[in-house]
Amino acid sequence: MRMRKKKHLEERLANCPNVITLISDDCNFQTAIEKKEYIDIQSLFGNNNPVVLEIGCGKGKFACELAKHNPDINVLALEKCSNVVVIAGEAALNENITNLRFLHCGAEYLEKYLMPQSVERIYLNFSCPYPKKAYENHRLTNPRFLKSYKVLLKEGAEIHQKTDNMHFFEYSLEQLSGFGFSLKNVSLDLHNSDFEGNIETEYEHRFASQGMPIYRLEAYLK
Repeated sequence: MRMRKKKHLEERLANCPNVITLISDDCNFQTAIEKKEYIDIQSLFGNNNPVVLEIGCGKGKFACELAKHNPDINVLALEKCSNVVVIAGEAALNENITNLRFLHCGAEYLEKYLMPQSVERIYLNFSCPYPKKAYENHRLTNPRFLKSYKVLLKEGAEIHQKTDNMHFFEYSLEQLSGFGFSLKNVSLDLHNSDFEGNIETEYEHRFASQGMPIYRLEAYLK
């Protein structure tokens, strides 16, 4: 079901200086990314600290906590839904989090706006699993996205994924391994493991409180 547009949405977005609206005039991402419009990350954050990227940040709980706990990194959080990214932007603004910025666009356009080898880590937190085979290429661990991640990630960088969907997790393990990534710290029940330093997302808190297992992995380029 399509979400209703929030009242005063454009005004609220305009009042969030940490939300960058990126709209390409080319709806075909394959041709759109050929015309680069790189963001000046140094000017955006005012420093040269390492950059990490969360793709699909939702209401921003994870991104806000990550940025607050790690003031020596810059956090870029991507969300394509206007109704949702405005909530995340307002949360960061209210908490005066200075090392967090939001990109309002789809993951398909990342290569258009971010320079190659500019990202230290990618977080994929509770991405839509798109269970139907017909929508497989929309999964954020599908090879068409993994190809972009390889371009964006610095040498030795990692992808961290969390999901509540076992089948999507198995799919991700298979696709990452087949695309040249090595795996480590794979957990089939994160909240009952000895992993330390976990930052919960909104979805994760809800699922875990219901006793559902949380699946997690770390992937890095060989």
